[in-house]
Amino acid sequence: MKQSLFDAVGGLPTLQKVHKLFYDKVYAHYWLKHFFNGHSQQSIENRQTSFMAEKMGGPVKYMGKHPKMAHRHMYITQELFELRRELLKESLKEADLTDELMERWLRIDSAFMGQIVKESIESFYKTTWKYEKRIIIPKPKHH
Repeated sequence: MKQSLFDAVGGLPTLQKVHKLFYDKVYAHYWLKHFFNGHSQQSIENRQTSFMAEKMGGPVKYMGKHPKMAHRHMYITQELFELRRELLKESLKEADLTDELMERWLRIDSAFMGQIVKESIESFYKTTWKYEKRIIIPKPKHH
């Protein structure tokens, strides 16, 4: 039987380490940090860890919202998704994952891009509820 990615990367300790490194970068990022206002970094790290653990074949049951629902009220562009991906890539390198394991991790992570990235501001307004609080963070001019 082929080893799960969860086991190959080193299980929960590695996922926790990567997500700590990653969200330290996200919460310090001049643009991305604004999407997390009012959300505890620790709880976001824990949620992402259990989500990825389940997707990687680990013995973890993710109990949170699925990506489409969790991000539906956020205007996330392709550019934002790529910025996030670069920070994740840096974090995976810092956690000493091999290129092959990094590639497998990023493949799973990117599989959800279509549920998160919005094509245009018009399509975003059409897919959110009228009275829902929308999060739209324009790219800061200076950082």
